[in-house]
Amino acid sequence: MADSAQSQSAQHRVVLWGTGAIGTELLIAILDHRRDLTIVGARVYSPDKHGVDIATLVERSPIGVTATNDVDEILALDADCVIYTPRNTSIDDVCSILASGKNVVTTAFLFHPRRIAAEDRDKISQACQAGRSSVHGSGLNPGNLSGVLPLALSGMSRRIDRITLQERADWSFYDSTSITFDNMAFGQPVEDINPTANDFLAFNSGIFSDEVWLMADALGAGIDEVTATVEAVPATKDHQIFDHVLRAGTTAGQRWSWAGRRGGKTLVEIEALWTVGGEYPSHWPKPQHGWTLTIDGDPKMRTHFLVMAGSPSATMLEHVTASNVATAMQILNAVPAVCAAPPGFATMADLPLIRSGTGFGND
Repeated sequence: MADSAQSQSAQHRVVLWGTGAIGTELLIAILDHRRDLTIVGARVYSPDKHGVDIATLVERSPIGVTATNDVDEILALDADCVIYTPRNTSIDDVCSILASGKNVVTTAFLFHPRRIAAEDRDKISQACQAGRSSVHGSGLNPGNLSGVLPLALSGMSRRIDRITLQERADWSFYDSTSITFDNMAFGQPVEDINPTANDFLAFNSGIFSDEVWLMADALGAGIDEVTATVEAVPATKDHQIFDHVLRAGTTAGQRWSWAGRRGGKTLVEIEALWTVGGEYPSHWPKPQHGWTLTIDGDPKMRTHFLVMAGSPSATMLEHVTASNVATAMQILNAVPAVCAAPPGFATMADLPLIRSGTGFGND
């Protein structure tokens, strides 16, 4: 489906599955920066995008590749890798992709397939073997900051006693209010917030639990469980968040903890301190905004991480977009390594260090 408008020196043929916030950043990167990748198709969900040239979705000149909502058409494409970033995931779709002989990289889930439900794990494994393909999940968090970074820093440890990653973020600047209020349940009664309050919260909690298992398994923590807890805190006043009003008394803060425990002792923890409306509970811990990784042991190490837009005058929305770029590039840059990996699960602990595919752009 691709024509000569794209680089003829491409080494891998890729397909986008989803062209939302993350997919948009992927498409821009492939078209503008990646001479080693040729995009040969895109799976879209909106009827308005079906049949249009995918380059025009990001205001680029047409390249002769049309987007489609036909899954069979995507599966029939000659491609090396599908970059899978839909809002709602499907094990069956991923298995179909893998069985068709295409590798999969995703920001959505499958960060540690060995720890997912046995039935799903076995289906994915069989699909990988049938298609001689591999699957890799990564991103920002879950992803690099809760997988690659702690594993890399562990190389400087003589002994590890505990690993803690804290994420502090205010969702007020995230313009997808359907995710903030419908999926994440901000604005709902505080007593209704729990790890299984809706399908999205259960799914989201599950992928963070998988990430804790990944760190623990890779570093030999020998944990026997991962617990998920959440504390919801009400707003003290109304807040206008884009097109939505967060009412006083409804959920404006969620403090999540996914704790990998051995004999009741926490060894690996991911803690999320999420707010909407800028109200930060006084009794919560107060790390800096962004991500703070602490490795207790010999020696003790701590690092703080921020993702920001490059311009000094950037808006908060542009900083949010920068996080989307970072999330997208983590899997885009992994495509060559995943394509070279043996069939099966290619986790962050399995692959070599993923580096920028473009670097300083001097090649």
